[in-house]
Order: sequence, then C-alpha cells, then structure tokens
Amino acid sequence: MAIIITDECINCGACEPECPNTAIYEGADDWRYSDGTSLKGTVVLPGGKEVNADETQEPISDELYYISPDKCTECKGFHEEPQCAAVCPVDCCVPDEDIVETEEELLGKQRFMHPKS
Repeated sequence: MAIIITDECINCGACEPECPNTAIYEGADDWRYSDGTSLKGTVVLPGGKEVNADETQEPISDELYYISPDKCTECKGFHEEPQCAAVCPVDCCVPDEDIVETEEELLGKQRFMHPKS
C-alpha cells in the first residue's frame, strides 16, 4: 500500500526530507516523477501508464502535505518502515487502503525509480 497523509496533518514538514523517493510535497506544490529519482523523459510506469517524468504534475492537495502514490514505496529497499510515519508527530502518515501493493511490487517500483540503488 502507498502511504497517505490524513487531514490530521499539521503541516510541520517533518516527513518531506525523510522520503527516499521524494514522493512527499508541500500542499499546492507541483511535483514531477523525476524529482529525486533516476526517471527522465518518457517512461512507462510499472502499472503500464506512460508519462513524461520531467513534466510538472498537479498537486494532489492544495492545503496539506501529500504523497504521490506512484512514487511511494513505503521506503521498501531503503528502510524497514516508512520514514514519514516514523517521524510524524501526529501519526497522520498511514497506509492507503485504496492502493494495495505487495512487497514485491513496492520493491519493483523502488528498483524502477532507482536502478543503481
């Protein structure tokens, strides 16, 4: 599962620098697949969607920090537990029940974004 940031977020920003995939963004900030990854130009994501990794994507939230589910690997391949959840002072970084992924899928996504890791 990807991790989501709930409405309980206090916008402290503790989670953002902890993400090894640069999947966490401040509310209203645009994001890119290429941010903090090896992805460049046109790529086909593990789920089959074709995107331009360098193209700006619309913010998922305008008010709170948010996590791009396509980039979230729950820190698999980097850490034992999601680092955003480990540092969140209000415990608002939780598994997204709507996006269920196996450990194998999460590790595959990690290797896709960081092939030399």
